[in-house]
Amino acid sequence: MSLPIAIERRLLTGQEFELVARSHYPALCSLERPALVELARRLRDYRGKARDVARERRRAQRGKAEPRGTNPEVAPEGLTRKKQVFASALKRVNKELSRQEATPETQGENARRALAMKRAARLHRHPASRRTARHGMNPVESQAVAGTIDPRQVGSVSQQGRDFQGKKDS
Repeated sequence: MSLPIAIERRLLTGQEFELVARSHYPALCSLERPALVELARRLRDYRGKARDVARERRRAQRGKAEPRGTNPEVAPEGLTRKKQVFASALKRVNKELSRQEATPETQGENARRALAMKRAARLHRHPASRRTARHGMNPVESQAVAGTIDPRQVGSVSQQGRDFQGKKDS
């Protein structure tokens, strides 16, 4: 979930906020590839640091690790939100990097794609002229014949088949 810039400013230090502010879209599109790569690297470092410190604080709260420093450990919720800010900034930067890396289509590729779209639009796609399920279908009785053998003769027909097979085999 994206956080408003005012909340980002409140959560981050001045240096961290300057870095994250460069990852927002009007400024992000003007950056060149080397600057984007450097920005992604620094954001990754900050995110990792916030993740590690938050993890250590959670472990200290549970009693699995020794608390660091002289102050008692505070809840890691602020660091978790800080990590989310860095993660969303990194996501924006990575998306911009992949957009810049995508090869631009040539004029010929654009023309071929446009022609294919035009030809596809020319085809008439009318529905088939048969019954559809729009307002519910009515059941159709089967046209198949119920059976050709009288139910009383089923056993005798089976026996007759066995007799013929026995004569053929012997």
